[in-house]
Amino acid sequence: MRIALLSDIHGNLIALEAVLADIEAQDGVDAFWVLGDLVAIGLQPVAVLERIHQLPNVRAVRGNTDRYAMTLDRPGPTAAEVMAAPNLLPVFAEVAHTFAWTQGCLAATGWLDYLRALPIEQRLALPDGTRLLGVHGSPGLDDGRGLTPRQSDEKLLVLLDQCNADLICAGHTHWPMNRRVGDYHVINLGSVSNPLTPDMQASYVLLHADSSGYTIEHRRVAYDHAAVIAVVEAVGHPAGNYIIDMMRGKKVRHHWGEPDV
Repeated sequence: MRIALLSDIHGNLIALEAVLADIEAQDGVDAFWVLGDLVAIGLQPVAVLERIHQLPNVRAVRGNTDRYAMTLDRPGPTAAEVMAAPNLLPVFAEVAHTFAWTQGCLAATGWLDYLRALPIEQRLALPDGTRLLGVHGSPGLDDGRGLTPRQSDEKLLVLLDQCNADLICAGHTHWPMNRRVGDYHVINLGSVSNPLTPDMQASYVLLHADSSGYTIEHRRVAYDHAAVIAVVEAVGHPAGNYIIDMMRGKKVRHHWGEPDV
């Protein structure tokens, strides 16, 4: 059994196609798991959903930005925070315009019901009996701090407590991780789009499983950031400056600092 696990596509069809081409070059997979943040904040939300829908044996979960794109929930800053600190108004306006833009694209093309139907988790028993759990943020959550390399074992164990799984795969933080803590094997897939890692490449995971066990392979794939910028400028995306800064490496984190304790 071979499963490709990917997350945080953020409406970036160019990055997604690069990842899918790499999967095909590895002799393909039996199934795809897409662990949230499919469409926002991104330039081609409808095209990305159409492409995911074409994949064979695909499972998906809801990410926090998927929830924002189909509801009136929004990330911060809140209106109260803007009242207290008016300098936050441009950020507040950009967030509002961005998710309204994505929501309008999805409503006009009939994809909102698809997002509304997405579950918060996927589960599967692998051939050797390993219990696989796929989520976006952490077990039971599509948001929050997620699962990051800087968390202490103690904090990770709190997030994983009673998740009834052995292998937990997540996205959300855009930072790849392969770590064992207690009885758990914790994987962060990284992100297909909106890179935070210094290599600026898309990241995803290939899971190889049979009756004798499983292996995890993190894959890194280059894609055309200039082409993404060109599409952003062509469509006039409300978060264009943010996306362009991401594509030019201005959001890269070279380290996570000291571990949380």
